[in-house]
Amino acid sequence: MLFRLLFLFLSLSPALHAADFDPILDVAERHVRLQAQGLPGEPTIAMGKLDVTRLPPCSAHEAFSPPGMRLSGKTHVGVRCLGPNVWSVLVPVQISIRGRYVTTTRPLAAGQTLQAGDLAVLTGDLSTLPTGIVTDPASAIGKTLRNSLGAGQPLRSDQVIAPLVIRQGQSVRVISKGTGFAVSSEGKALNNAAVGQVAQVRMNSGQTLSGIAQADGSVEISF
Repeated sequence: MLFRLLFLFLSLSPALHAADFDPILDVAERHVRLQAQGLPGEPTIAMGKLDVTRLPPCSAHEAFSPPGMRLSGKTHVGVRCLGPNVWSVLVPVQISIRGRYVTTTRPLAAGQTLQAGDLAVLTGDLSTLPTGIVTDPASAIGKTLRNSLGAGQPLRSDQVIAPLVIRQGQSVRVISKGTGFAVSSEGKALNNAAVGQVAQVRMNSGQTLSGIAQADGSVEISF
């Protein structure tokens, strides 16, 4: 069987008849809508046009996500023919995502702890914003800015860090938990850790243990 891979990109020419490419676009659009179900907003999907004049006949199509496919902005979704011929195409698609995102209300300095009044929530096309945009202000309040930001700037998750609850060298309480028991002991922190991060502790016995940093500054180890 002869395998051929045909990559066909965006064509705005209206010369083709809809019947020539409707099956391909239909399969592609359904695949994109399925993949977009978990996006943080309301997606709008616009399929591009496709020149299929060089494609051999096909009775069964299957859509797939090509390597590096993004689920926002201008991108492509793959469609392959399962028979009687074998070929693949890339179908152009524009994905807009209307949703909420967080911006700053005033200039903020690096190292500043974010408060509710520092942030505002706007609605717009998330596909035009940077990757990792914060969509819920509650996830940023109480965290510290890595770098300074001007007023009205969208906030990204990589621009904030959770405050440390454990600092290297401090004494910490270690709680070992298992089914039906909980044992508390003391040790010294070997690293900094925020809530939910792994903290290493050297116990008084000299043993080193790893657990999860808690909001009260203790370290929990589950068995």
